[in-house]
Amino acid sequence: MEKRYPVATGGILHKIKKAACLDASSSDTGKGKSKSSDNQVSHGFHLVEGQSGHDMEDYHVAEYRNIKGHVLGLFAIFDGHLGDRVPSYLKDNLFNNILNEPSFWKDPMKAIKDAYRSTDQFILENAGQLGPGGSTAVTAIVIDGKDLWVANIGDSRAVLCERGSANQLTVDHEPHIERKRIEKQGGFVTILPGDVPRVNGQLAVARAFGDQSLKAHLSSEPDVRHVPIDPTIELVILASDGLWKVMSNHEAIEMVKSIKDPLAAAKRLTSEALARKSKDDISSIVIRFG
Repeated sequence: MEKRYPVATGGILHKIKKAACLDASSSDTGKGKSKSSDNQVSHGFHLVEGQSGHDMEDYHVAEYRNIKGHVLGLFAIFDGHLGDRVPSYLKDNLFNNILNEPSFWKDPMKAIKDAYRSTDQFILENAGQLGPGGSTAVTAIVIDGKDLWVANIGDSRAVLCERGSANQLTVDHEPHIERKRIEKQGGFVTILPGDVPRVNGQLAVARAFGDQSLKAHLSSEPDVRHVPIDPTIELVILASDGLWKVMSNHEAIEMVKSIKDPLAAAKRLTSEALARKSKDDISSIVIRFG
């Protein structure tokens, strides 16, 4: 994510045990599928380090858990800026926080929003250990292969393939779109020639985890969507903006909807983004249904 701004880094991760294992690499790839015999879910992921002059700051989650007789597919991409401490912490903790919310099974939307909020508060309270940076997020929870809950803050995006067509599930939280809110909270949005809109001339998204120095003007409120999974829904793509900067929703869906292997599909997306000269970290997860 090319959303960096000049702030001195500092602090160590001696108090945040989970975040101490920083395992991002120049590339990462894998695949899997749910163990449930009904409504099978399969996925593939591929992450590639960009050429922006900093270490890899994208992290992902792609796993299945059996909880209370339900099969949950948990998928996420966290696109960090000013270091990888915040996305690393999110990788290890955000889904646990969501699933531990008392309201999760009755009201997943409330649980997701509450967990995003409390997780962001923890990150801010521990900025001394987690650093001054932040992260966008796009998360997807698949329950028993029947219900899809997608949430996001920032510009990492989820796009559905429904009846063969692209349907964007998430909202790109761009500063110029939320300008009124930002100004009401005492901030400002710069729009300079040759550059993207930025909050206080610094960050190119209006919502993110962390970013303590800008938090008075940023939001951590996610947009949440629920999609009942039926035979018209083929797959969903989760990807960081390293992909979406160079590819439209329609192009991405057209590129992979006929590729049955989700790992091959994820690799196809990242390789095409590289071919189109994307310089940012590029991360994609393709989740197939049925």
